[in-house]
Amino acid sequence: MTTGKPLRADARRNRDALLAKARELFANGCFDLRFDDFARLAGVGTGTLYRHFPTREALAEAVYREELEAMCAHARELQATQPAMEALTTFLRGLVNHLHTHEGLARTLATLMAARSGTLADGGRELGRAVSDLLTAGVQQGSIRDDVGAGAVLTALQGICAACEPPGSRADADGAVTLILDGLRRHAV
Repeated sequence: MTTGKPLRADARRNRDALLAKARELFANGCFDLRFDDFARLAGVGTGTLYRHFPTREALAEAVYREELEAMCAHARELQATQPAMEALTTFLRGLVNHLHTHEGLARTLATLMAARSGTLADGGRELGRAVSDLLTAGVQQGSIRDDVGAGAVLTALQGICAACEPPGSRADADGAVTLILDGLRRHAV
């Protein structure tokens, strides 16, 4: 937990080590470890763990926040460097791939959602803005329809990820993303 003032270099390293280890453990589905084990596995003391993250949920929220910031930054980078439809395609496929790759984090987030975390709601809005910006760029370039919003796109992606959890369903998920993208294209009249 940060207090607003910058962390000392050693405190920043410890916090980063905790986040990196938690990200790795959550990705591997190890949310149910004893909370103190996160400190031991990250090579820091339990006091350091509790100083930065007083609860397992606070640690998971911090991992989620970092992942989300990286995804939104990636969306902005794509929007700045690629044509709109290509940027949206790359982002949506990358997002689905990320969610498949980090299934453990997705389960962790489901736990947080059950606790009605405000961080998740804020994060959902940030991701929605990133997708909305990509859609708006496509509408302005004339490649994307103007009657579909970010909420519909994100809902469809959530459905894809939920339906394509079983091993071996990656091709189905990719095909479903293709259907979404085809549905978003503005076709000549």
